[in-house]
Amino acid sequence: MSWIEAFLLGLIQGLTEFLPISSTGHLALGRHAFGLQEAGLFLDTMLHVGTLAAVVFYYRTELLDVLRRPFGRTSMLLAVGTIPAVVVGLLFEDFFEAISVSGATIGWEFLATGVFLWFADRIRDGRKRMQDITYADALVIGAFQAGAIMPALSRSGLTIVGGLLRKLDRATAAYFSFLLSIPAILGGVVMQGAHLVDGSAGESIGLGALAIGAAASAVFGYLAVRWMIDFLKRGSLKVFAVYVWALGLVIIAAQLFGKW
Repeated sequence: MSWIEAFLLGLIQGLTEFLPISSTGHLALGRHAFGLQEAGLFLDTMLHVGTLAAVVFYYRTELLDVLRRPFGRTSMLLAVGTIPAVVVGLLFEDFFEAISVSGATIGWEFLATGVFLWFADRIRDGRKRMQDITYADALVIGAFQAGAIMPALSRSGLTIVGGLLRKLDRATAAYFSFLLSIPAILGGVVMQGAHLVDGSAGESIGLGALAIGAAASAVFGYLAVRWMIDFLKRGSLKVFAVYVWALGLVIIAAQLFGKW
């Protein structure tokens, strides 16, 4: 893998982890474009470490508060919101891994993400802020996050949708979605790390390429978090819905003609 390929994959991971268009799906497309279908688990891990670093830095104040008060309200909301993804991930890990490797449903998953985004954009009456979020809200949003274990269902997109359905205001829906991504990404890194230890890391990649990919993922991930929270205050999710619909249709057409 060249350094430019590593940089581009890091850019893709950083932007699409926090834009509601699916990072896993876009990484699959990036690997396909570069002929890197087996890019290596170590690369995946480092790219996720980059986005984890980005969101941890962005929410450093909130996380310090969580560390000071591990049983405080924010900590418990994050714990409750993480439960559904943990349960689904542990019970169906092999199933979702097989789907992710095959890529057979990726186009349809992009289409489904667009449907969620399009209809959620019509919800404009949310008034709840961070202090108003209940444990029931956190559990529902967490259930949407669990559904996003499918490779091209956007985690950030579905959790924002879940927040809007629970009447969070748009900025708070994005805020809680990204805060909830921290234990989700950390859990993914830990699981990937376990596979690295047991020897299923995939092909070897140079340390320089890994460092560039991780750094790009961190920088663009941080920019994406800042931009997305500001965008939702005035912008429309329909822009992203149209994009993933177009992408999904292109992928389905490519599959039908044997190009995927």
